[in-house]
Amino acid sequence: MALPSALRHLALTLGAAVTVLGALLCMAWKLYFRSGTCAGWDAWWEREVRELREQHAARRGAGAGSTWRFPLDWKQVLVLGLDGAGKSSVLHYICSRRAKETAPTQGFRSARLRTEGLAMELLEVGGNQNLRSYWPHYLRQAHVLVFVVDSVDRSRLVTARQELHALLAEEPRLPLVVLANKQDKSDALSTEELHDELALHTLSGQRDIFLLPTSATRASLSTATSVLHLKSLLVTLLSQP
Repeated sequence: MALPSALRHLALTLGAAVTVLGALLCMAWKLYFRSGTCAGWDAWWEREVRELREQHAARRGAGAGSTWRFPLDWKQVLVLGLDGAGKSSVLHYICSRRAKETAPTQGFRSARLRTEGLAMELLEVGGNQNLRSYWPHYLRQAHVLVFVVDSVDRSRLVTARQELHALLAEEPRLPLVVLANKQDKSDALSTEELHDELALHTLSGQRDIFLLPTSATRASLSTATSVLHLKSLLVTLLSQP
């Protein structure tokens, strides 16, 4: 009779160990995505934002209808643009010099970056037609808007201009950085041409506006069109009081 009792004891012990291991793995998974230098996610992002918003509201004693922003030690950069403009590649090469092929973003993609004493949360929202209606909902949380334009895609410049100006009408003081991306292509429009095509001269003088030529590729990281220039500009803008 002692043998079955020992087996039951062993089974209980193994079950408890498996439960503890599962909990530790779950914690490690969440900590990896929350505290990594550059961590990405898609649908998971919405659940995390909801959790963070609830926790932050509880700490502040805020009501359900109050306006929520990221904790003060993190500055959020909202990265938007039509699908195929190169937003995901821009985020990747801001964080890493490793060559990587990026797939189109179907929902959300994010990267956290600590640099020069500054903590940035770079949030990309996909640019296909179905997702553009969600763009305005994220403006209120942002400290800087980065709008990425495909300098080669002439056929959709009118759409890009319309979407950009609609966004800016929502937040008239939000600093704007426009990226004239894919400058490594021989048929890319220049920054001067894109300035006219996007009608940036019509925008209010109340906001800071920057137009940068970029090539979101590993080969361009040491050139005049490196996305690292965007990184330096963001640090300057977000370090201002």
